[in-house]
Amino acid sequence: MANIRDIAKMAGVSVTTVSRVINNQPYVSAEKVSAVKEAMKKYNYHRNINAVHLSTGKTFLVGVVVPFSNHPYFGLLIEGIANAALAHNYKLVLIQTNYEKNKEIEALKMLEDKLIDALVICSRICEWKVIEEYSEYGPIILCEDSRNKNVSSTFVDHYKSFNIALDYLYGKGHKKIGYTIGRQSGTNSSQRDAAYKGFLAKHELLYEPSFVFSGSFNVEDGYKIVEELLQMKYRPTALLVTSDQVAAGILASCRDQNILVPQELAIMSFDNQPISKVMHITTLEVPLTLVGEKLFNQALNGDEVSHEEIQVRLIERKTV
Repeated sequence: MANIRDIAKMAGVSVTTVSRVINNQPYVSAEKVSAVKEAMKKYNYHRNINAVHLSTGKTFLVGVVVPFSNHPYFGLLIEGIANAALAHNYKLVLIQTNYEKNKEIEALKMLEDKLIDALVICSRICEWKVIEEYSEYGPIILCEDSRNKNVSSTFVDHYKSFNIALDYLYGKGHKKIGYTIGRQSGTNSSQRDAAYKGFLAKHELLYEPSFVFSGSFNVEDGYKIVEELLQMKYRPTALLVTSDQVAAGILASCRDQNILVPQELAIMSFDNQPISKVMHITTLEVPLTLVGEKLFNQALNGDEVSHEEIQVRLIERKTV
């Protein structure tokens, strides 16, 4: 296989000139460019991209960790990240974990091995100790509140946003408020739980464990929640749902079961995805594509640690 010296010899130029032509650098005459390209064509020469990465110290690849690639929430985040990557001539490496720690660690090892320039984790499963251990190998950007950590993040303050939603439901006259959650671990879930318990304490309301529905990610889970509600003698009059997808499932099932919304069960959700608009669900809007763009831009900033809070916006519709 021909190497760069063979190309230089055939073209009658220096190795440096060949390197400049291969990397599209200036200050090479058109005659020499033509000679080098002709020699490359005869030898069927292609540059070794790994060698280029080693010489520049960049791969122009950013890893993106998501638990699920088929969920609209993460789809919108990826859209924002991808748009920003395209604008900066970067490519993405998508890693789906299904919330399995070993899969997330594989992504972190890609950063350690310099296979990617930075890693964006849209929803974390590893402990902080693990994230901090790998942060020495390159930028790690999180989609959660990491203001007390030396890791960059773009995030929604879920303690604050949960209180906004709970106060809104309380203002509508609801005192038996439940909520749904995807998983009970993680920074975002901890903030929501703390906000919920603080809200109950402030208004001297009893905490009812059965009012908290975990493991809720998609439309089908919304149907399961309504099945559970129908079995409860004492049930909430309002649900704060952490996903528009789940809220849509709850609303659709309520209609099937002749449960009046919002008269018998008020529903409020998060994100303002298209499905919430179609089904007229009151929601707190999170601009997910904007979040994705900011996550990528933080990845480009290298080792500069920054934290950016994204504000939510109330979108009132017919379900409360």
